[in-house]
Amino acid sequence: MEFLSEYGLFLAKTVTFVIAFAAIVVVIVSAGSKGQGAGKGLIEITKLNEKYDDILHLVKSAVIDEESLKVERKQEKKAEKEKKKALKAQAKQKKQSASSENTDVAEADSNTEAKPRVFVTHFDGDIKASETQELREVITAILSIAKPSDEVVVCLESPGGMVHGYGLAASQLARITEKNIPLTVCVDKVAASGGYMMACVANKIVAAPFAVIGSIGVVAQIPNFHRLLKKHDVDYEMLTAGEYKRTLTMFGENTEKGRQKFVEDLEETHDLFKDFIRQHRSVVDVDKVATGEIWFGTKALEEKLIDAVQTSDAYLFDKKDSADLFEINYVHKRTVMEKLGINAEASLERVIGKLWQKATTRYTA
Repeated sequence: MEFLSEYGLFLAKTVTFVIAFAAIVVVIVSAGSKGQGAGKGLIEITKLNEKYDDILHLVKSAVIDEESLKVERKQEKKAEKEKKKALKAQAKQKKQSASSENTDVAEADSNTEAKPRVFVTHFDGDIKASETQELREVITAILSIAKPSDEVVVCLESPGGMVHGYGLAASQLARITEKNIPLTVCVDKVAASGGYMMACVANKIVAAPFAVIGSIGVVAQIPNFHRLLKKHDVDYEMLTAGEYKRTLTMFGENTEKGRQKFVEDLEETHDLFKDFIRQHRSVVDVDKVATGEIWFGTKALEEKLIDAVQTSDAYLFDKKDSADLFEINYVHKRTVMEKLGINAEASLERVIGKLWQKATTRYTA
């Protein structure tokens, strides 16, 4: 018993020290963040065709004998060389044709036939649509070079969230279609509520067979502690100017009039949501599907909420031979202080985990 008491005291001291150290690190990181500002981000671009080619070559090197592989690679290099030569000759011919007709050479260059480009990015939505800022930067980068002959593919995953956050995210996607650039949204898991608000902006929606689609509705919930406070003789006062500045509160006594106004606001938001879908996806019977229900991919196709049942991997893989695929992402560069904070947090979790494991093992032995 004495040993357990001493061990418990030692454990308490250790945990106290670890927590105090973590608190100091958090304060330092917070001060550093305020002084230096958030870390700047950068645009990262990856050519997916090369990624697919690397995978193909890796698999072939494992399953095909070396002699056959050499022959195949030689044929691929020869075909690539002939292709480049043909494109060069075609460009030269168009320049000569343009010169003979006194046409701007730059225009002839822009008309040179080449593979269409597909720009791919990702959006992983939380309740606040926090990645909207990154999406804004990526779309700005894409629009600086994309043409109507190109395509933008957004791999979207979101269960929805705040109306204003997802409204802004959807508006960012609308920038693409407003420039007459085809937009495709691929959904592998879920595009519900605000997520579907974003998806319906696209010219084409592709979803996996069991992806969750829909939930076209609006919800709000708030706890009320008025009776608890009243039971313990605690008064709560809230002063407002404007009859409907606050309709429902967490601590005050809610009125039927306030509830009615709150529901009216929800209905108005729902109507805006439905009108938004009618505007961007006229093939959908909005009155039928705007019930808050969800549909899986195959059923969503029947309701015309999507255009095809396919995973994003399959959709992009099918385009690798006919188009140049570029994955574009906006990545934040963490400051030294942010990295220190993240490492300290991970270390703290490991230490506490080990201490807890040892403590529980000792007491249950």
